[in-house]
Amino acid sequence: MSTCTRGTRSGSGSAQRRGGCAGFLLLPFSLAARVCRPARAGRLTDEGIERAQVARTAIGFVATAWLLFAYPLRESAVTILGGKFIELLISAGLLLVLVPIALAVFVYAARPPGPAFYRARMRGPLVALGGLFGTALLLVLAGPAADLAHWSAWGEFWYVAQLLIGVLYLFALPFGLASAVLCVHHSFRTADVHEVLPPLVSPVLVWAMSAVQLFDAPSVAAPLGVRLLFLAAPPLSVTALSVWELRRLRVRYGVTLRGALGR
Repeated sequence: MSTCTRGTRSGSGSAQRRGGCAGFLLLPFSLAARVCRPARAGRLTDEGIERAQVARTAIGFVATAWLLFAYPLRESAVTILGGKFIELLISAGLLLVLVPIALAVFVYAARPPGPAFYRARMRGPLVALGGLFGTALLLVLAGPAADLAHWSAWGEFWYVAQLLIGVLYLFALPFGLASAVLCVHHSFRTADVHEVLPPLVSPVLVWAMSAVQLFDAPSVAAPLGVRLLFLAAPPLSVTALSVWELRRLRVRYGVTLRGALGR
């Protein structure tokens, strides 16, 4: 009896250690989700809209994978992945400019007491903006600090400094990448201010990104028609989804842009 008890406790402790290790490794991602996902109490959520957004993203991934496998690559796979990463950073950078402008216009256009009411909800977007921008700034500042020459005169403190910088990179890089993905997906938590904002902001971002991609060389040797289709499909599909989302909010819940502005 006692032997079985000890064995059970040992297995439980091992499972807890594994769970604790996994939790530590996933900490940057879980923290990014907490910082970048809308979390306002009482916020309207619709499972149909969320499923449609996930389905559109999945279809986009499948279509992109098919394109890369169906036609010869003009660049290496590493270069293509790097380009997609740069596109993600550009999207996040565009949103860093677009979201404050959209929020300012939205609050300014609202009739009283709307402006004061919406300004009180700005905490979510500000947290998301600050989290991503602060992480990017921290990584930029940490780059020169990692130079060995800066620490050559510090003796044994050099090891401590390098360890701290290494830990910083191990946490900040996955946190920054996850934050960029989630901020783009959730439009920097603009739903915390009002539910109509994400479907209004998303098409502007995707059309702007399509304009940027016009100047990029194609990464695959696909026919012109296929390239044009893959260039036009993202903004058209996002625009169509946003129009459907706004209609669903109006028909099912009576939520409209005019109502949000008090007009």
